[in-house]
Amino acid sequence: MLDLDKRNITYLPGVGPKKAEVLRKEMEIVSYEDLLYYFPYKHLDRSRYYSIREIREEMPYIQLKGRIVSFDYLGEGHTRRLVAVFSDGTGTIDLVWFRGHKYITDKLKTDTEYIVFGKPTLFGSRYNLTHPDVDPVSQAQQVAAGLVPYYNTTEKMKSSFLNSRAIQNLIYTLLESVQGQLPETLPDYLVSRMGLMPANEALRQIHFPQSPEKLQRARTRLKFEELFYIQLNMLRTSRMRQQKFKGIPFERVGKYFNTFYKEHLPFELTNAQKRVVKEMRADMGSGRQMNRLLQGDVGSGKTLVALLTMLLALDNNCQACLMAPTEILATQHYATISELLSGLGIRVSLLTGSTRKRERNKILPALENGETQILIGTHALIEDKVHFNRLGLAIIDEQHRFGVAQRSRLWTKGDNLPHVLVMTATPIPRTLAMTLYGDLDVSVIDELPPGRKPILTMHRYDNKKAQLFEFLRKEINRGRQAYVVYPLIEGSEKTDYKNLEEGFELFKEVFPEFTVCMVHGRMKAADKDREMQRFASGEAQILMATTVIEVGVNVPNASVMVIESAERFGLSQLHQLRGRVGRGAEQSYCILTSGYKLSSETRKRMEIMVSSNNGFEIAEADLRLRGHGDIEGTQQSGQPINLRIANLATDGQLLQLAHDTASGILEADPELASEPNRRLRVRLQQLFARKINWGMIS
Repeated sequence: MLDLDKRNITYLPGVGPKKAEVLRKEMEIVSYEDLLYYFPYKHLDRSRYYSIREIREEMPYIQLKGRIVSFDYLGEGHTRRLVAVFSDGTGTIDLVWFRGHKYITDKLKTDTEYIVFGKPTLFGSRYNLTHPDVDPVSQAQQVAAGLVPYYNTTEKMKSSFLNSRAIQNLIYTLLESVQGQLPETLPDYLVSRMGLMPANEALRQIHFPQSPEKLQRARTRLKFEELFYIQLNMLRTSRMRQQKFKGIPFERVGKYFNTFYKEHLPFELTNAQKRVVKEMRADMGSGRQMNRLLQGDVGSGKTLVALLTMLLALDNNCQACLMAPTEILATQHYATISELLSGLGIRVSLLTGSTRKRERNKILPALENGETQILIGTHALIEDKVHFNRLGLAIIDEQHRFGVAQRSRLWTKGDNLPHVLVMTATPIPRTLAMTLYGDLDVSVIDELPPGRKPILTMHRYDNKKAQLFEFLRKEINRGRQAYVVYPLIEGSEKTDYKNLEEGFELFKEVFPEFTVCMVHGRMKAADKDREMQRFASGEAQILMATTVIEVGVNVPNASVMVIESAERFGLSQLHQLRGRVGRGAEQSYCILTSGYKLSSETRKRMEIMVSSNNGFEIAEADLRLRGHGDIEGTQQSGQPINLRIANLATDGQLLQLAHDTASGILEADPELASEPNRRLRVRLQQLFARKINWGMIS
């Protein structure tokens, strides 16, 4: 065995301590294996040489062979540049560098034959190549033999002389130094059954492909392997947890559930809600711990389903708790649930960061002796002083807002492990759910309660503000209310707050007959709650806000959502914001305003929002447009997806194949104990050894 995962990158020729530190900090490359699995993001065909007289401006990239005739410095200050005249006998072209001048003049000599590669641009009447790749002709086999890899790098890497070419050279050195075969990472039976390229060949072809066909086969092999091990790890963890952790069996459906269901339901459950409640009853009655993700679009009735599961806990002499990410949302859940349960004699308490000491001194003992049956709150629920008598069910709302370590502390609050229900109103594409939450069972509420009208969405340009104001005035005069949301993007906070404040002044001026209030993240919690209350009670007709109102605030009378600078929001966020209206029976509207200059991707986002109200369709489109790394919440989920080569937007079929293959192997050999499968067990340990096994907890 080569043990590439244990060989420190510092000792690879050409690296050394300083570069090793940069690679560690910027790209988490620590070992030989990390470098080997640092895959190129594209390959360019460099098999052809052009002559200078063939060059045309529309050419994407060109490769030339010739000599540097002279060097010269042009311009002053920050425009100063080093210019080399390069000739191949058919004409001349300028090679231009704006930085790294000393390095270039030390490295390159006149009258020596070089291979030059770059993108041609016309400056005046002369063609030039800015910061081109320049290599001695003696390295032609390495740099110009066909498909050449390009690697992502950062500014810090470039300033430490670790650009794409340098990474390519290091990987070339590594592969040359590993003369023997690179070890196979999948069992031989799997490689042959699926017709996969062997690991040794795939790793060489992905970096230095001999042909487009071999590159494609290498990609397929490495993508499958990556997705397969993620699925194998998740499914194995899930199986182990089911065997190891028994849940409190909820054996009976008693008076709390039945009385509420028969006499207190505010409306008939949808078929989707009934199906989901059945799934949870089966889980919690099975004797194993429930670990379920409940997905439901905004307004689909997740809170009611959560309440029914809480009542099952109470019927089995257990307590239940619900943890929400913000005080506003926790308070709202408390108000909704208390109202729904009034007259049933159930004690519900609210615990947040701003709960007064006197109130806490009543809540905590009542919780510990079992008098309090349902506790709702923020992360105050996981403080050390909070002790339950017999916690049977823990529900987490908008779970991607909590770090996984925070969530894990909640399940340790009971003597027995409570059942766990995780809720999200951010629809998650199927491929993302399989990768992020593959160890959770998933329930989906995919229909809205009766009487809800689809929200009409329109896109308007900034120069049509007069019509927008007129429309708002008409709606408010009909007794409705409106949200106006401004973006808040880190890095331009001052400008963003200024925009919100200027907008606030403008709306007060345009609508003197109405009350306008404002909410943003810099306000104290009490001030924020007071302003929200003014809007919720109907005292204020227009609420100006940043995205603090994205999650959970419920004002049924609000029928208009205006989103300013909508081009600065992602699709999922736009959909979340739109879900703040449409809570009542009236027709609701969402108006997206933007400037005229929009990129084609932004136009697509606007078109998708106008044409679809389906959160799952929108999430799939978001994944296609932006990639999995930007989907809100994935980085806080506790299972950050750090995919090196697979792409969840395009590799759905491969993911399904990986899932089914992993599942089949575990079905036949749960412990991975057979001789061929020992390789899987060893590889799993290598891949996931650095990570804390949160899967056993969450």
